[in-house]
Amino acid sequence: MNEDGKIRLKIFEWLSDQIRIFSNVLDTQLLNSFVYLDERIFLQGSKGIWKPKQLQFPISIASDPEGKYSDGFISESMLHYSYEGTDPNLWTNLLLREAMMRNIPLIYLQKISKGKYFVHLPVYIIKDEPDKLRFTVAAENVIQFSEKPNILEDPEIRYLKQEYVTREVKQRMYQQTFRELVLDAYKDHCAICSLRHRELLDAAHIKSDAEGGKPLVTNGLSLCKIHHSAFDQNILGINPDYIIEVRRDVLEEIDGPMLKYGIQEMHGNRIILPHSSAKRPDRDLLAQRYEMFKKAI
Repeated sequence: MNEDGKIRLKIFEWLSDQIRIFSNVLDTQLLNSFVYLDERIFLQGSKGIWKPKQLQFPISIASDPEGKYSDGFISESMLHYSYEGTDPNLWTNLLLREAMMRNIPLIYLQKISKGKYFVHLPVYIIKDEPDKLRFTVAAENVIQFSEKPNILEDPEIRYLKQEYVTREVKQRMYQQTFRELVLDAYKDHCAICSLRHRELLDAAHIKSDAEGGKPLVTNGLSLCKIHHSAFDQNILGINPDYIIEVRRDVLEEIDGPMLKYGIQEMHGNRIILPHSSAKRPDRDLLAQRYEMFKKAI
């Protein structure tokens, strides 16, 4: 295996460890903290097609949903990735084309918010369309690099035979994106009790996935795990005026300080709202959810 391949395997093993610890959403600082033989190698850079100086071929491709390129999933299996610029023979496009010919695994980074990316690996370039200025990318769901030495097998044949990305992988990407956007909107506070430990916060849906709720900030609430569970179980509700109500039987119950201070004393309070009015909970969705809460009383 050449030096590029050796370094690439080390990068993938290290990045897989980071994902297991921190989940698939990683920030630029972490992505650019990999060290090989006492030398730091950036995994995300100034270009969407990113090649560190230590490697012969690109290590990552990045997409920004709000950027100028129309990248995105075309199925549960694949996504289109735009060339850099309009010249098919620009050096970055040439390198990515060469990576396709050599079946080299890459990292796919989808920007969630400033400095934060959803990370999926490995991905392979499986099609090149110069007339449309784009590549087709397929993502493999699971690969154990330490146990699979022949990672450069023909990807097109492999992807014709199996699913490339499961529905669960894509769903996880949406949900983790939703969480990051909601928590950022609420400045890492629980909207009910103001707890500020991000690791103890969830992005709660007002209208659930099962009911057709969309992963939008306005369909979300930043809640600590206790209040998320209480909200889901209709122990407490939030009316369209953003006022917290505790279910009557729970409000009258006597059960120690956690219930008293953690739930009962929230009754009648107004939730903490995002500073931006565009990111505040949708009142119509709250009204629908509030009707469900009243039926549980």
